[in-house]
Amino acid sequence: MKTQTVMIDRTTVPIEGERNLLELCRKAGVELPTFCYHSEISIYGACRMCMVEVEGRGIVPACSTKAEDGMVLHTNTKQIRNLRKVIIELMLASHDQNCTTCPKSGDCRLQSIAKQLDITTVRFKQVSSAKPTDLSSDAIVRNPSKCILCGDCVRVCEEIQSVGALGFAYRGVQAQVGTCFNKGIGEIECVGCGQCVKVCPVGALTPKHQISGVWEAIYDKSKTVVVQIAPSVRVALGEYFGKEPGSLTVGRIVTALRRMGFDRVYDTNFGADFTVVEEGKEFLERRRTGENLPQFTSCCPAWVKFAEQYYPDFLTNLSSCRSPQAIFGSLCKAFLPKELGITRENLVVVSVMPCTAKKFEANRAEFKTNGNPDVDFVITNNELALMMKENGIDFDRLELGSFDMPFGFSTGGAAIFGASGGVSEAVLRFAGETLAKGSAQEFKQLRGGEGITTTEITVGSETLRLAVVSGLANARELIDRIRKGEAHYDLVEVMACCGGCVNGGGQPITGDRTAVSKRAKGLYENDKMLQFHISSENPYLQQMYAESLPHKKAHELMHTVYENRKRITQEDIILEESSGEKALSLEICFGTSCFLRGSQKLYKDLMTYIRENKLEDMVEFKANFCGKQCKKGPVLNINGKVLERCTFDGAKAEILTSLHK
Repeated sequence: MKTQTVMIDRTTVPIEGERNLLELCRKAGVELPTFCYHSEISIYGACRMCMVEVEGRGIVPACSTKAEDGMVLHTNTKQIRNLRKVIIELMLASHDQNCTTCPKSGDCRLQSIAKQLDITTVRFKQVSSAKPTDLSSDAIVRNPSKCILCGDCVRVCEEIQSVGALGFAYRGVQAQVGTCFNKGIGEIECVGCGQCVKVCPVGALTPKHQISGVWEAIYDKSKTVVVQIAPSVRVALGEYFGKEPGSLTVGRIVTALRRMGFDRVYDTNFGADFTVVEEGKEFLERRRTGENLPQFTSCCPAWVKFAEQYYPDFLTNLSSCRSPQAIFGSLCKAFLPKELGITRENLVVVSVMPCTAKKFEANRAEFKTNGNPDVDFVITNNELALMMKENGIDFDRLELGSFDMPFGFSTGGAAIFGASGGVSEAVLRFAGETLAKGSAQEFKQLRGGEGITTTEITVGSETLRLAVVSGLANARELIDRIRKGEAHYDLVEVMACCGGCVNGGGQPITGDRTAVSKRAKGLYENDKMLQFHISSENPYLQQMYAESLPHKKAHELMHTVYENRKRITQEDIILEESSGEKALSLEICFGTSCFLRGSQKLYKDLMTYIRENKLEDMVEFKANFCGKQCKKGPVLNINGKVLERCTFDGAKAEILTSLHK
């Protein structure tokens, strides 16, 4: 059968399953400029930067045009170059150009494409207007003035995470990306995963930096500052210094942190070993009693917040065990002050994480003692790289260093936490010692899956049903199947980011589509290099359990509770405000329970009824988000009278009664 080909800039390129001309051009070594194309999300075609000329068809967008046999493409004609330059100039004219103080400076696609196209002047009048920066989130900073309306953040939040925290509002020149009711991104259902940050080509969405706070702590001689390094950091940080994704650079990272002034350098994997043991014990107990199965992992804070918002009825299924970061901080603040002869308040714990949601997690009230957090600061890979460069550190010339003990010792079971499937494999390695009477094994069938991976594994005489999920849209799909009784599992691992922490919102942004798998491979290779591969074999962990962690204290320091979380915070929201005398005051609950039971339809029906009967001037209609799993929804309050399990007919009857009083 004849091979189908396309001619691209006088080069014959075979068609081998590429989705579109853009992917075919990339295979041919032609990197077309684009803002809105990501292989993981839907094709949008908003920026029009990837236009190519197809002989016989004219100029078409490469991202949304399918390759056909015999096509002849030109990627850089005079007309195309002029079009691209005009598009960039128009973007710059409506863009906040304070580039030198932008966190994305040097890593901004608008900046790099403008340089690539040799744009030295902008022929159009500056029309951008400053919009307030949204600092409401612990994890993410949103600067609407820098948004170029590519829609990447909207699509990744909806399609990959099924959260929909961001969306387009208004039309024409007034169009903008906004949030529900124009609230701060930290006041709505955003889970802080940072996937919007990863796809944003400019500085409209960035991690919330804590660099200044960390430096101030280091400079303060009254403080003892310790730092923990997450597993995924060691296989990704090197990318900022020219290393291949997956390169293990932990030795140089340790040395760099000591040079920067940290008093102790520890490993988050030490906390991960405790997470495995505690979560493994919990799983064995649930398996024995048959209660609250499946057990969901709880080490991903974005997934935990997602469950609190959308699946409060499954919160008892979440492991009560804290994440490795939270356990590490708790143990540090519990034991190090006495060892070092300092107060808890003078011990500062800093985390280096691949994840923006960890910033939110560290600020949760559950992880504070008398207002003092277990983890004081969380910085991402990007922030650490910036701090190293600020400190003038030549990463390649650093000698290798080693962690401080005992919080720096860990097993291979902890090392694989950063890859999707790693948490459940580590738990099974631990549980397997009990179920298979001491026979340890690897569980490679849990590795490398995309979306949803399900399997049955025999351990000893037990057959376990497992699911590994990454991406919250996939989690929603799986949970809905479980809720309907269509699927049954014993253990479910959920990571918010596709591929796990190796693809976290704080990781390096790269065009290498193999980067995530290379980072995961680096973690599994790290596992092979370590002395122990089952978390319970960690000798320092065993010593701490024996000498310092009786059952009650272990549970206090390493477990937590979850509760239904409001999807939207703060005050009630006015949906319809009367201009005349307020004869009717309506307040409807849009909390998760009521929303699932039809409050949105009830609201629409009532608004239709109010308008048809010309009651708008007499009605004030509010919405609240109580967040209670009351199972009595929809709940409607009419002039102070609460109607539970309210129907449209019931609401209409009460409205008529109120109007005739």
